[in-house]
Amino acid sequence: MRLLLIEDNERLRDLTRKQLQDAGFAVDAVGDLDSAEAAVETTRFDVIVLDLGLPDGDGGSFLKSMRKRGNATPVLVLTARDGLDDRVAHLDAGADDYLVKPFAAPELAARLRALLRRPGQALADRLSVGDITLVVAERSAQVTGQPLNLPRREIALLELFMRRPGRTVTKAEIERAIYAFDDEVTANTIEVLIHRLRKRLSDAGSRVSLETLRGIGYLLRDAGT
Repeated sequence: MRLLLIEDNERLRDLTRKQLQDAGFAVDAVGDLDSAEAAVETTRFDVIVLDLGLPDGDGGSFLKSMRKRGNATPVLVLTARDGLDDRVAHLDAGADDYLVKPFAAPELAARLRALLRRPGQALADRLSVGDITLVVAERSAQVTGQPLNLPRREIALLELFMRRPGRTVTKAEIERAIYAFDDEVTANTIEVLIHRLRKRLSDAGSRVSLETLRGIGYLLRDAGT
């Protein structure tokens, strides 16, 4: 899932970004409203985490502007403002959830997954394709009930394919879904990642294959169907 984190405190921004990456999100992090506006104009995010007190304005104005433009991306407000009036005002302005600092990283990740489980959003708790099962919250995969140990990026790639079984996924879609703006992505990065995941599935004896469609993209296919 591609996430935009808007937080002006650099230390908290870096820490939260790392925690959300560990929870399976591809995270783009910015520290002001101008950068946030530029990000949402150029990239489609699955969810946004929004601080309110930003150096060039209030996050609430960004939220209202988004909603006026018809941008329905789920937004979780993450702020030190704990007053009832603040919570009510921002929920009424279009926020989907509101979490007060200090917060626990597992709760933030759980709330984001809950937002993405709502009707019309993208996230299911448990995915199965053929003999592969992936538990989203735990970032864990199994082949015929046996653990499949995958690094963070490979499990993100597997999740992307398992959400689109039997459908072609292009390199551009992979890059958008699992890499942030400042990740280094070369011409061979995705091919290497595909090769590693394909080998792990093969070594685990899975009947599910990751196929290359030359000039088009990649396809996760269950040989048993």
